[in-house]
Amino acid sequence: MSSPEAAPQARPSPAQALQQMLTGAWVAQSISVIATLGVADLLKDGPKTAQQLAEQTSTHADSLYRVLRALATLGVFAETDDARFALTPISQCLRSDTPDSFRNAARMSRLPIFWKSWGELLDCVKTGETGLKRAFGMINPFEHFAQHPEEGAIFNGAMTEMSRDVGPAIAAAYDFGKFRTIVDAGGGHGSLLISILRRHPAPRGLVFDLPQVVKGAQPAIAAAGLSPRCETVAGNLFESVPSGADAYILKAIIHGFERENCLKILSNIRQAIAPQGRLLLIERVIHAGSEPSFNKIADLQMLVMSGGRERTPAEYEELLGAAGFTLAQVHATAAPQSIVEGIPA
Repeated sequence: MSSPEAAPQARPSPAQALQQMLTGAWVAQSISVIATLGVADLLKDGPKTAQQLAEQTSTHADSLYRVLRALATLGVFAETDDARFALTPISQCLRSDTPDSFRNAARMSRLPIFWKSWGELLDCVKTGETGLKRAFGMINPFEHFAQHPEEGAIFNGAMTEMSRDVGPAIAAAYDFGKFRTIVDAGGGHGSLLISILRRHPAPRGLVFDLPQVVKGAQPAIAAAGLSPRCETVAGNLFESVPSGADAYILKAIIHGFERENCLKILSNIRQAIAPQGRLLLIERVIHAGSEPSFNKIADLQMLVMSGGRERTPAEYEELLGAAGFTLAQVHATAAPQSIVEGIPA
């Protein structure tokens, strides 16, 4: 006798769909806690009970079980019949030792600088001020990270993870091989520039960022075998950038600032760039229409945290023009980010 087929699952009602959206913060915090505790690393050799994991993480076993049980319903973990928990493809990404690790990105979600700032969203909408300013009294998150280096390390690690898949997509979408020298301004740990130099053997590269940040780029460049072609320079984008290069990359920088600060950065590059050089902004570009767009959701993070914004092509054209550049083209890539190409006017 054949077993009866399972009844098709009904689509959620509008109210149920809204409820799922409203609980998104609960899921994010649960994943972030598990990432902070390093649970995925403890499961890499096989399933364990919540009691075993609690002993290894100095946590309350029943509370830990409830968090793991909830995440198992979402496919983050798998719960066995004997109440042990095992890794799934999703939680493999929460391990700290895998090539596709997103552990720092998950840990970042529970940093107070993010969730407290988001708690001020209503006042952001009312006043136009950032949640960061209202919650912490500061203008940009980098002030906070300079004062709290442990949180800064998590943030920089998360930015590296989020750039990991973006780098190869950017490197493949544009002919970087035509340049002699590429400056990745605000380049963090150098992951994007490493991807570009690996794919294009002719250019030399330079990672430019704050002193405490470029220290993390040096070992990454060396590990990639690119030290003969790539160096690091410490400095501040708001003061100056290394001069004379024929390509300047700004990845996820311009979206983080309001117009006045954007123009300071872009004007510094305009003064430094070679006459026939190219400015390449790697950013999430906003397009018209109401189809699902994570870029428009990401724009709210800029509203809350920095006073910046994700921009439309027309907004980039105006901004570049004010800084002495002409918008040449917006290049789509296989990543969510596009390459906004500017040339000196």
